[in-house]
Amino acid sequence: LAWMLSGDPVRAVAVLVIATPCPLILAVPIAWTAGVSRVARLGLLVKGARVLEGLGTIRILVIDKTGTLTEGSPTLSGIDAAIPEAELLRLSASLDQASNHVAAKALVQAAQARTMELSQPTNVAENPGEGISGIVDGRNVAIGGIAYIADKLGIDIPHADRPGTMAAAVAIDGNFGGILLFSDRLRDGSGAVLRNFKEIGVNRIILATGDRQDVANMISADLPLDEVRAELSPAQKIEIVNAEKRKQPVLMIGDGVNDAPALAAADIGLAMGVHGSAAATEAADAVLLVDRLDLVVQGIRISRRCRQIATQSVVAGMGLSTLGMLAAAFGYLTAVEGALLQQVIDVVVILNALRVLNIRTG
Repeated sequence: LAWMLSGDPVRAVAVLVIATPCPLILAVPIAWTAGVSRVARLGLLVKGARVLEGLGTIRILVIDKTGTLTEGSPTLSGIDAAIPEAELLRLSASLDQASNHVAAKALVQAAQARTMELSQPTNVAENPGEGISGIVDGRNVAIGGIAYIADKLGIDIPHADRPGTMAAAVAIDGNFGGILLFSDRLRDGSGAVLRNFKEIGVNRIILATGDRQDVANMISADLPLDEVRAELSPAQKIEIVNAEKRKQPVLMIGDGVNDAPALAAADIGLAMGVHGSAAATEAADAVLLVDRLDLVVQGIRISRRCRQIATQSVVAGMGLSTLGMLAAAFGYLTAVEGALLQQVIDVVVILNALRVLNIRTG
């Protein structure tokens, strides 16, 4: 158009030189790459700029209990044994040496604290989120949730509920062996962190756990949760995530093997990396390397600020380029001057995008 109106081809060249979309090409990837670096300094490892951008769009949080809202270090608090207690503990702990579940580790530690000599299990088979079975000293041993063991034995397992404890049943040689009780403490500040999620625009928070309903209710009593779902299998957690995804973007936070499928199904899956399983870490889009849920809130704030800065850079850069094109079209800039101006604009855009590295979260 400048050529047509002025009849001067030099003006057309100057317009084309300054019209290159460098601000757009440079501003967005530099801002998001700097954002990935910024959240990594907090201890939040995101697997790419796409994940960081998605983190800022989250409106629904689905969160597991053990290892996320709780400290993830349960302790053996009681045994209801149908056989001699020491034998029940020895056989159970021997089998649980083959499991990475946090309760299994607590059981092994409890047996070692009593200086028990544990045997090496064989023919081990584990159903994530349900239970584990194998052979210990020639005996068939299975440990898992009440429903899992009851289904294996084909019987109803009577047990006295103890508020705030997680129960695991044990079967030995096809017979009921007893109940193991574990307790896990709520993390300090969990309520405040969940309220912070609400403050930054997460409008729905769901607790999704495989533990018993009474345990979930006790843990969540004073927490700002919109829904509490307990006694869930890994498949049921996926169903919850998929149902919520049809409403708004979902962030799933978990740490166990049984959480891995739901982490993969969510818009953004985040694994607790300190005590979390390798399966959860592999399935997740992001990994929290520090045991602090409040860093996730900071990560969301950084993501949103990162988008603002990237948008600023694009609008400012393209706006300055447009003004330069107009100046070149009216003959106020030569092609060489336009090229130099474009480089100045690029540097300004890059410097603005790099402000992401210094985003403050508190």
